[in-house]
Amino acid sequence: MAKGYIIGHITVRDPEAYKEYVERDTPILQGYGGRFIVRGGASEAPEAPMKDRHVVIEFDSFEQARTAYHSPEYQEVVKIRHATADSDIVLVEGV
Repeated sequence: MAKGYIIGHITVRDPEAYKEYVERDTPILQGYGGRFIVRGGASEAPEAPMKDRHVVIEFDSFEQARTAYHSPEYQEVVKIRHATADSDIVLVEGV
């Protein structure tokens, strides 16, 4: 079965307030089987504009990633990210 991923490209506007999002999203996504395999770190975008921060969360399946993202508890926490950062989030099926 192909793995699933939630991939985020984020520019944080309010670092202090954004900390609450990170503290709350981590246990939720891990509770759905998510494993953070990229969370910040050095990055480069040789062919496109990019945001400041990148996150990749791996799940055992695409459906598991979808379930985690659309869960009521995660959607509640998403409000914090929307208020404190500019973000592009995509759900992707692996090979």
